[in-house]
Amino acid sequence: MYVCICNGVTDRQIREAADAGCDSVSEMTMRTGAGASCGSCLGLVAELIDEARARRALPLPMLAHAA
Repeated sequence: MYVCICNGVTDRQIREAADAGCDSVSEMTMRTGAGASCGSCLGLVAELIDEARARRALPLPMLAHAA
């Protein structure tokens, strides 16, 4: 699904960047362009970054796949 309609950024692109280590909304904007125009998507971008951070923090590898 599109997270940032203004710049055509999808949730998949956000998740991939977050999984690759992008750990802040401002860095995500620089990497993907999400939020660079109107900014209405920044809340969802932050949520997706937090989800990726939580997956990385899970201690058991199998739990990371279940999240």
